[in-house]
Amino acid sequence: MTQKTLLITGCSSGIGYDAAHGMRAAGWRIFASCRKETDCARLRSEGFDAPRIDYEDPASIEAGLGEVLNETGGRLDALFNNGAHGTPGAVEDLPTQALREIFESNFFGWHELTRQVIPVMRAQDHGRIVQNSSVLGFVTLRWRGAYNATKFALEGLTDTLRVEMADTNIKIITIEPGPITAKIRQNSIPHFERWIDWKASPRRAQYEESLLQRLYKDSGPDPFELPASAVTGKLRHALESARPKPRYYVTTPTYVMGTAKRLLPTRAMDWLLRKI
Repeated sequence: MTQKTLLITGCSSGIGYDAAHGMRAAGWRIFASCRKETDCARLRSEGFDAPRIDYEDPASIEAGLGEVLNETGGRLDALFNNGAHGTPGAVEDLPTQALREIFESNFFGWHELTRQVIPVMRAQDHGRIVQNSSVLGFVTLRWRGAYNATKFALEGLTDTLRVEMADTNIKIITIEPGPITAKIRQNSIPHFERWIDWKASPRRAQYEESLLQRLYKDSGPDPFELPASAVTGKLRHALESARPKPRYYVTTPTYVMGTAKRLLPTRAMDWLLRKI
């Protein structure tokens, strides 16, 4: 039997790194891509094929996918879109250019890679595309407007794609994690420092009392936080089940918020989210 192939983005740490190891252990041939060449080199030393794919660099998307297809004889069984970052800050303090930048890495690059993969999967008459979204793809939290916006957009695009691809053998699947052990908080600090002038904000006191504490103070894991392997478990089901679910929740907060979103009126939902 030919070994199945999986391209994963954002493999330098966290969810992508765990997924690469977990799915390789499950028998898949993994192409573990990263944004930085130094991270790709580290993964190659661990025995992975590791093309460089930076969602903000269209040339790297084309070249990285080309490298994968060259190794596989032009086929690809599955794609796991995963790499993303946050730009924390109040919406009123968020420069529009910062929003454009985060959409390049969290949304437009995903779309570009997905569009280039679909013809490959059409030609081989099968494939699975899994999008790593978030609980913040269907509910909002303060300070996360930029990230929320990219994940809400991703949910809409993915839902549309799933309906449109229903007449093919290409399955479109969404994973929606809640708090997962990863470096997204630490990795968001440079974006916060670059874009948010919090000292000049009318919310300066709120930044000092809330967001700065969360960004710069190590307060341990979030409530209900799970290891990245929890996502890998859902990914494996999405890729290997004969009839995968359209979406997979990960962590208790995702299940709770999914239920609350369905049952609560908007004012009640807003009240609940303000308390978090």
